[in-house]
Amino acid sequence: MSDRPPLLAQPLRVPSAGRIAGYLALALLGAATGVAGSLVQAGWFPGGLLLALAGSAGVFLGGARAAGRRAGAVAPAVGWVVTVILLTASRPEGDFLFAAGAGSYLFLLGGMATAVICATLAGGRRPGAGSSRLGK
Repeated sequence: MSDRPPLLAQPLRVPSAGRIAGYLALALLGAATGVAGSLVQAGWFPGGLLLALAGSAGVFLGGARAAGRRAGAVAPAVGWVVTVILLTASRPEGDFLFAAGAGSYLFLLGGMATAVICATLAGGRRPGAGSSRLGK
């Protein structure tokens, strides 16, 4: 057994300024990926959609690997979701970026599912993780 208290009983640690700046940079990268994916997904329907979803998954997993925490996957996912939701709104002039079609809905829902999957599968820190042997 470890001498450390359970995870919820530990004091809250405030991230450093460098870590916060990194998360902001990841959120901006996620937003840029959302804009690029929004433009590409309708251009070449099956291939563009797959390319846009693969790019977003790469940013989410890359952020988690770079930060070493699940928050590294959540930061670009938040930037992506906010950007894509803002791009779905039509303007008063009648301009729009997303057409009402299967590709657009697959991009929206598939990107959100990809964000959740990548944030879940991202290697987060495990409190009290010692040896992987059971008898110790």
